[in-house]
Amino acid sequence: MSSLSQTQSLSQTQVLAPQLQQSLLILQAPVLELRNLIQQEIQTNPTLEEDSTEPSLEDKQREHEEFQEEFERLAKLDEEWRDYMAQNTGYAGRSAEEEERRQFFFDSLVREETLQQHLFEQVSSCDLPLEDRKVAELVIGNIDERGFLQTSPEEISLTSGVELEHVERVLEMVQTFHPVGVGARDLRDCLLIQLKRLGKENTFEWRIVDRFLDDLGKRRFPEIGRRLSTTAEQVQRAANFISTLDPKPGQVFAADPNNYVLPDVSVERSDGEWVVALSGDQIPHLRISNTYKDLMTREGSGTDVKDYIRDKIRSGKFLIKSIHQRQQTIANIANEIVKRQGAFLEFGPSALRPMTMVQVAETVEVHETTVSRAISGKYIATPHGVFEMKYFFTPGYQTSDGGTLSNTSVKGEIAELVRNENHRNPLSDKEIVEFLSGRGIPIARRTVAKYRAELNILPSNMRKLY
Repeated sequence: MSSLSQTQSLSQTQVLAPQLQQSLLILQAPVLELRNLIQQEIQTNPTLEEDSTEPSLEDKQREHEEFQEEFERLAKLDEEWRDYMAQNTGYAGRSAEEEERRQFFFDSLVREETLQQHLFEQVSSCDLPLEDRKVAELVIGNIDERGFLQTSPEEISLTSGVELEHVERVLEMVQTFHPVGVGARDLRDCLLIQLKRLGKENTFEWRIVDRFLDDLGKRRFPEIGRRLSTTAEQVQRAANFISTLDPKPGQVFAADPNNYVLPDVSVERSDGEWVVALSGDQIPHLRISNTYKDLMTREGSGTDVKDYIRDKIRSGKFLIKSIHQRQQTIANIANEIVKRQGAFLEFGPSALRPMTMVQVAETVEVHETTVSRAISGKYIATPHGVFEMKYFFTPGYQTSDGGTLSNTSVKGEIAELVRNENHRNPLSDKEIVEFLSGRGIPIARRTVAKYRAELNILPSNMRKLY
């Protein structure tokens, strides 16, 4: 017979207070996300309101003193606060008229046409029998965002009960639709469809795609030329033409995410010096509502209401303080970046200097993790473009002359070497190492290969032109 027993164990866990969690969230939030967070707080905290003017230091001090007085003079509130407590929501529901306007707005939004919608419209424009139309819809429903058929005609026939010949005949019709190459079974089929539409069926390019697609992808031009009894140069010319075809025809209809970047910091030259400015105009300025000055003198409210209002004021104060702290931390870090990366601001990415978060944290007198949180998702506008703040934090190399060079600058050196190389005899990774060593940059061959891959530069045997 089993028995039950109870045991006790002790363990330590670190739990962040809700206010500290909110403070860290505010520090990490980019400016647009922070603006949304503030709007949510305004809706849920009735003591907060936007202030159209930036408070001065004197105003902030006086406001702080008034806060202390308010905590001791909180009085009973009138019926509007009782209604608020009863509703227990941050805002009232929308009226029928507001809801109708809102729905009209969403219905009026322009939606991008999808690949399937584009293909269905072409089916509708064709004078097809009902049976063919149904099969065409089945085929289109199995076409992925690249434009490729995800399943085989045999499977469509098996699951739908339509004869295989019927499915294949309709598939051939769909493959004549726009975009050219849609409905292909694989990459080879996709390229052959496009060559056929261009009148290049059974040409030299056709034979290469049909028989040597793997070798073509690996740029084995001499091998292809030998097997087709021609030269590598002719294969190269055919490959150049084939490269103009679209390997993913459906991608033209893929959703293009509208990622707007609003820099948190901008750097401009003023009177010969680099000046840092924060995008404070995008962040609402908050204050505790002055309405409380009148409501606090009224009577008729109980302790619960007083406690509720006291908690909301305390929460609002902490939010305002966290926003100010965020702005100050980002400003300090940005000023240190500008101080250390003056060469970058003058000459661009090639002059980027090595810099670590530990170095900046020591100067700004915060923890390294605070620097990491503060720069997360933040952007800085410079004379050379908009960059993520973390872009400026990179290790580097000690050059032979005692200087330092960042990883980004080393990548730029590699890209320049490849750009100016002899394309008939491209540089190997070993030769790139030798060139960089000649410039005083010690670097390992495996590091060159890593940086080359990050730059999307092919190995030397695949960069060769014939």
